[in-house]
Amino acid sequence: MGDPLRVGQALKPDLRRGAIVAEAQDRLREARRRYGIVEAVAEFEDRLLRSEVHAAIWGRMAERRNYSDGFWWSRDGIRLHYRDYAGPADKPPILCFPGLTRNARDYEALAERLAGEWRVLCVEFRGRGESGYAKDPMSYVPLTYFQDVEALLAELKIDKFVAVGTSLGGLVTMLLAATERDKLAGVVLNDVGPEINPAGLARIRNYVGKAVWFPTWMHAARALASSNADVYPKFATEAWLRMAKRLYRVNSSGRIVLDYDMKIAEPFRLPGGEAGPDMWPTIDAMAGLPLLIVRGERSDILSAETADKMVARVKGAQLVTVPNVGHAPTLEEPEAVAGIERLLAKI
Repeated sequence: MGDPLRVGQALKPDLRRGAIVAEAQDRLREARRRYGIVEAVAEFEDRLLRSEVHAAIWGRMAERRNYSDGFWWSRDGIRLHYRDYAGPADKPPILCFPGLTRNARDYEALAERLAGEWRVLCVEFRGRGESGYAKDPMSYVPLTYFQDVEALLAELKIDKFVAVGTSLGGLVTMLLAATERDKLAGVVLNDVGPEINPAGLARIRNYVGKAVWFPTWMHAARALASSNADVYPKFATEAWLRMAKRLYRVNSSGRIVLDYDMKIAEPFRLPGGEAGPDMWPTIDAMAGLPLLIVRGERSDILSAETADKMVARVKGAQLVTVPNVGHAPTLEEPEAVAGIERLLAKI
């Protein structure tokens, strides 16, 4: 039948209508041209990121996956997710707990490095990654996350484990030390302690729960670079792309969005919502355990003074300061890797 717009031209309408039709044709051609460019750029970017040059960003997608997905149920009926990297049964597993807005992908490098020698479980708290979202946003608090982890330990019959906690995950680890001390074989606290710097809390409150989206991974990476340049001043484009892949996901509309429930921010909005109990006793409970404290030199969450006090209270504790990094170290830095190896050698 042909292009309807051309049929309209063949009928020889008045000049004004013809001009309108011609303008519509021009706009359609321009739209197609731009769409083609966008699609070509997206296709090129996708090929680039999947290439061998950027294999570190995508991991071993072309090879077999070296972990399995596990699920368990919370007390209030939410299905929760963890990644399970296989390891020997004669060693305690390593349980990794992520930060406030993060997920299991944050621990990919750590888990892949240790898998085979250790079993590594990378936990996703409710409202993050492949874990279900809570109906009650007021359950997005450390005590509930702690209870969810207790349910996981019971489900998998784990009676001894090494805990690695970043930021919020470290707070959950501290709660475990206070109540499940005998189950801990060792602890890594990544850039968090019993006292949190108010400046860091204010920064977190300013961004958490604000929905953003991007059309491409490169846009997401550039946005992260812009907002976190002070945290990771030495990151190159590849590192920002890797971080974007961990923090964001592609939704059903093809948009790149944050991979967590925006409602996790609601407890922060309550007056005094960020406050909690005195956490110093949880540090005292770690006495006698192999303990590694990792701190970013530029951290606005864990001060140098608080880190020093933590080490002083737990005999034999190690403190590793990652130079020129803020909150929080990725645990891929040489200093952090060496510290974790020393800790595991004691277990």
